[in-house]
Amino acid sequence: MSTDSPGLADLAPRDLTWHPPALTPDYRSSRARAPGHKLLSLPPSGSTLCGPVFGHDLLGPHDHDLIVNYAAPGETAIGPRILVHGRVIDEDARPVPGALVEVWQANAGGRYRHRNDTYLAPIDPNFGGCGRVISDADGRYEFRTIKPAPYPWPNGVNFWRPAHIHISVFGHAFAQRLITQMYFEGDPLIRLCPIVQAIPDPTAVDTLIAPLDMEATLPHDMMAYRFDIVLRGRASTMFENRMEGN
Repeated sequence: MSTDSPGLADLAPRDLTWHPPALTPDYRSSRARAPGHKLLSLPPSGSTLCGPVFGHDLLGPHDHDLIVNYAAPGETAIGPRILVHGRVIDEDARPVPGALVEVWQANAGGRYRHRNDTYLAPIDPNFGGCGRVISDADGRYEFRTIKPAPYPWPNGVNFWRPAHIHISVFGHAFAQRLITQMYFEGDPLIRLCPIVQAIPDPTAVDTLIAPLDMEATLPHDMMAYRFDIVLRGRASTMFENRMEGN
């Protein structure tokens, strides 16, 4: 990326070894999706950096609470209640305020609320599986949700995705978007997953695992997990849509 554009001179150089290769044969879908030609690095355009923008008034009062944001009046989603929280920060640990953080996930049985999901687990009528929040002045964000379950996927005879939450981070425009997945500390399926194992650096894998946070746990209510999202630099969170490096 050129540093001639305003505001780009101080960005850390990209580490091309941090992300997995596009072609990872054990992850069967990558065989069809991997590009056949060398990747190109294109400078950002004015429209990419400047617009369109999202409005803060588009968020509802319960958008961050997946336990109730799709539930019928007086009802709640079924499953272990958890709090997911953290900060959006840059490579120098400075807060990134005003970032739109969106999440989507399977329910407590491991099923997505999507017509193409045919897993045998039941649909929870009170759980939509998606939410959003805007980071505050200190870069902090939090969601209340249900801990998702693992689910089988057609990578082979007996493959299971670890429990995870998909996370999307928007900058100051919809064209500035990063997507990743958050896994849970202690899940043995993490080390067995071909998608996770496509990441060559174990340190990069660790950036995707949220540790249990007993300090934020609400007694007699919900467990808590902390997931800090680091943009750029060697300690950056691994983003699946930036396979060429942050």
